[in-house]
Amino acid sequence: MTDPVIHAGLADVYAGTTAISRVNPDTNSLLYRGYPVQELADTQSFEAVALLLWNGELPTDAELEWLRVDGRPHRPLRDDVRAALDALPEGAHPMDELRTAVSVIGAREGEGESLHEGGPTRAENLARSLRLFAALPAIIAYGQRRRHGLDPVPPREDLTYAQNFLWMTHGTLPDPVVVDAFNRSMILYAEHSFNASTFTARVIASTLSDLHSAVVGAIGALKGPLHGGANEMVMHTFDEIGTAANAGPWLDTALAEHRKIMGFGHRVYKHGDSRVPTMRAALGSLVEHFARPDLLDLYEALEREFVERKGIYPNLDYPSGPAYHLMGFDTQTFTPLFVAARVIGWTAHILEQQENNTLIRPRAGYDGAPERHVPAR
Repeated sequence: MTDPVIHAGLADVYAGTTAISRVNPDTNSLLYRGYPVQELADTQSFEAVALLLWNGELPTDAELEWLRVDGRPHRPLRDDVRAALDALPEGAHPMDELRTAVSVIGAREGEGESLHEGGPTRAENLARSLRLFAALPAIIAYGQRRRHGLDPVPPREDLTYAQNFLWMTHGTLPDPVVVDAFNRSMILYAEHSFNASTFTARVIASTLSDLHSAVVGAIGALKGPLHGGANEMVMHTFDEIGTAANAGPWLDTALAEHRKIMGFGHRVYKHGDSRVPTMRAALGSLVEHFARPDLLDLYEALEREFVERKGIYPNLDYPSGPAYHLMGFDTQTFTPLFVAARVIGWTAHILEQQENNTLIRPRAGYDGAPERHVPAR
């Protein structure tokens, strides 16, 4: 028998097809339903991009109004979710808080039965996706406020998604430059084809499990530092370096110690992450607004030193980390922000998986002991 060809990490293995997103190798652009993500970030609201990813087309005014009208009643932090969060230990990981909250929401949704014949329709799961999309900001905002001993801030129906998220986190109306940068970040993080967490969601959905179970699994995958968390590590790196003048010596030591420098490189992008220029421009606007040229000096110094030494360019996490810091988010909140954005991509893939489902069940090459038998006594 010929030994199977093993593709470690499923690298370059095509496990299915999707119409949701891809990277165009000719332009190096990430495309959402065919649209370059940088164009969407420059022109669209996060709500409009959510509908694009779910439905395949940019929304009409009526469709956008549907999202706003149907979603806003689900913005407040529900009592059962708050009780579950408050029951967790102080200092619980924010991703554990978020995973727990989504489980509570799923139980409330009454998805106890799997998607057997006659289970939820696409329209029903789209409505569930919208409710989850609307509920996550209050959970994440309360997570940060809870860590500071603060009560939740009720949502406002007159605010956009981005405005309301920032309002519930900080309790003040955000400046337009902050809203714009946050909106752009959400769009840029919303989707990225068969990444680890999205593939996890599709595997769970392929078993005919429910939508919330698939999202909980995706959150678990994103919690791992090799997938999510890089934007957090960028800020920890900046805190460790301190000033731009220290970037070169710090990097020399880190490379000599074979440390992994998060925020650089990407399995998909070989010539630089196409999302970076848009987020870098947003970071520049925030630096000017908050008068923090020191942060940008450090950003540029570390990037320059790393590219010169390794020839590897930043990914989206590199500018988004300091941008979220300037927006007033705690560093440990950064990965939950990733969830708030990527839940759109996850649910779009869950819907797509269920439309033409095949159970995802790969084979494994065996490298253990040969067949043997229990010795007689």
